[in-house]
Amino acid sequence: MKILIIEDETGLRDSIETYFTEDGSICETATDYSSAMIKVELYRYDCIILDITLPHGSGLDILKRLKAGQHADGIVIISAKNSLDDRLTGLDLGADDYLTKPFHLSELRARVIAVVRRKSYNGNNILSFNEIQIDISAKAVMIGKETIKLTRKEYALLLYFIANKGKVVSKNAIAEHLWGDSIDIADNFDFIYSHIKNIRKKLVEAGGKDYIQAAYGMGYKFVDL
Repeated sequence: MKILIIEDETGLRDSIETYFTEDGSICETATDYSSAMIKVELYRYDCIILDITLPHGSGLDILKRLKAGQHADGIVIISAKNSLDDRLTGLDLGADDYLTKPFHLSELRARVIAVVRRKSYNGNNILSFNEIQIDISAKAVMIGKETIKLTRKEYALLLYFIANKGKVVSKNAIAEHLWGDSIDIADNFDFIYSHIKNIRKKLVEAGGKDYIQAAYGMGYKFVDL
């Protein structure tokens, strides 16, 4: 998953980032309204963890901007405010869930996974594409009874392709999804080709088909053969 954490409290922000990063997610952070707005305008995320009370602005205004732009990012609001009005306002504006501080990180993770699963995979734990089956909870990929061993990046890329099947995804979009902000320091996108080559090889060796096609000059497409 690619996650944006918008939270001004350093300790909580760092704890959330560490927790999700250790689980294999790509995490970016924003500490105030201005930096958060820059990120949501430039990048797309599987889920945004959004605090309502921010320096120099309100998280609700960020939520309004996301919905006005018809962006599909999942949004989980986290807030110290526990009033019914705040909760209803956030949900009415289009947030997918609302969690009141303090909370356990395991609870936040469960909420985020539920939102991503609901928005990207129609609420299913098992994602199927022809002979490929992915257990999202276990992060296991199988063809028939054979489990395919993928690296974290390969697994994230395969999920990304299947979630966007039939659509051309650019190298920039793939790089941003896999690496987040750190992609800005990359000299080229050779690593994308390496990941795709490995996925193709592992799928075919397990008895599957090669569904990844190059769209020359544009990127790649995951197609149903």
